[in-house]
Amino acid sequence: MWSVLRPSLFILLLGLSLRGSATEAGGINFPAQVDVSASSLRLNGAGVRYKAVFKVYAAGLYTGRKVNSLEELLKTPEPKRMSVTMLREVDATELGKLFSRGMEDNMDRATFAQLIPGIIRMSQIFSDHKKLQAGDNFTLDWVPGQGLLVSVKGKLQGAPFREPEFYAALMAIWLGKSPADLQLKNALLHIKS
Repeated sequence: MWSVLRPSLFILLLGLSLRGSATEAGGINFPAQVDVSASSLRLNGAGVRYKAVFKVYAAGLYTGRKVNSLEELLKTPEPKRMSVTMLREVDATELGKLFSRGMEDNMDRATFAQLIPGIIRMSQIFSDHKKLQAGDNFTLDWVPGQGLLVSVKGKLQGAPFREPEFYAALMAIWLGKSPADLQLKNALLHIKS
């Protein structure tokens, strides 16, 4: 009887020990849980952004409950976090331009035009940093009642972006109908491709 129970007990204990462990993507460990504005968020998914064959950054999406789409993410009332860690040196101005292009690829021109002040401000945040080195991190935190808080290298970058439409457009870069990297989208949403 013990020979039957021991493997089952081992599997149960292994499962319990892994439940709270970090997830690795591109050599970056994403903790299973983070706190944002006094809310405990769980890792929804994590993956690597590739450009051609090069690893550019690793990203992790944290939510209050499991989401499988951009629409579900936007409907959840809790705070949310996108954590991005660079895997190579990147010109920060170019990264800001790629964000702008990624937003434009996922919306109509009229909506994009309404968001231009926020897009310019976001581009400026990254331009001010000149270059992001491998290991540098930035986070995008949506906090209900406050807006989008952008932190680069652990430092908050000015006042929040208050418009939910801007947050939705920004998240569409990774989770929209025309994502920057489909494999990364699937990894963040934990979708099998």
